Amino acid sequence: MIVNYTKKGWQVVTQRAHGILAAQLAAEWKISKRPGRWMETLLAIAEHDDAEEELDGQNLLTRTGGPVNFNMKEFDRAYYEKLSLLTITKNRYIALLISLHIEFLCRKEAETSTKAKTFLKEQGILRQKWMHELKLKEKEVLRIYDLLEWCDACSLLLCQDLVQPEKRKLEISTGPNKKPYFVLQAGDQKLTVTPWPFETEKFVVHFEWRLMYQLQFTSSAEFRKEFLKAEVRETTWEVVHKTAPKKKNKV
Repeated sequence: MIVNYTKKGWQVVTQRAHGILAAQLAAEWKISKRPGRWMETLLAIAEHDDAEEELDGQNLLTRTGGPVNFNMKEFDRAYYEKLSLLTITKNRYIALLISLHIEFLCRKEAETSTKAKTFLKEQGILRQKWMHELKLKEKEVLRIYDLLEWCDACSLLLCQDLVQPEKRKLEISTGPNKKPYFVLQAGDQKLTVTPWPFETEKFVVHFEWRLMYQLQFTSSAEFRKEFLKAEVRETTWEVVHKTAPKKKNKV
């Protein structure tokens, strides 16, 4: 889960809600730049964190009793095995993209963890097998994955409320073209991305979250109970192309 501390309490966004936002961004990508297996690509982006079931977790709290943010977790082979199994039962293409995402997430830990290093080596062997079976070149697969990673990064920035005020640029990531992209505010609840990677000149995205007023919990069970009782809220952003030409008035 994605946990933000606010003046009123914890703002909690589930990993699955974050995935839906990532897919909303991907769905607006330029048509001419979309890969051939577009529907499967969208599913991979939407479901790249689906193994993260916050309400089933056994350790949802920090030592001080607050909810655990996603970036506090250490390598968990069981979790990544579950994610890999979920994707391969859909199809090899989705499993391939998610395997690359696992590589992206765990690469740093593999430098010091033998368990992580071994798991990533196994995933690499599987990816070679799947690419051969699907007749896909590694260069093309990596380009498609770059789109997934970009949408993931942009969604995380929005879910963590990291967009800067006063129109200050914030780097998202490099996209499939290996160029850096930036997000900045373009007005009240409005954003723009530069360079503009989307098909339409404006669209709306949103994600759901819960505000939890209780700051400390005695157990994961107590947290789950309060999480389910919390009011569901929604944040909406209008994404606009600021440099879009103005329409001429009809005479």
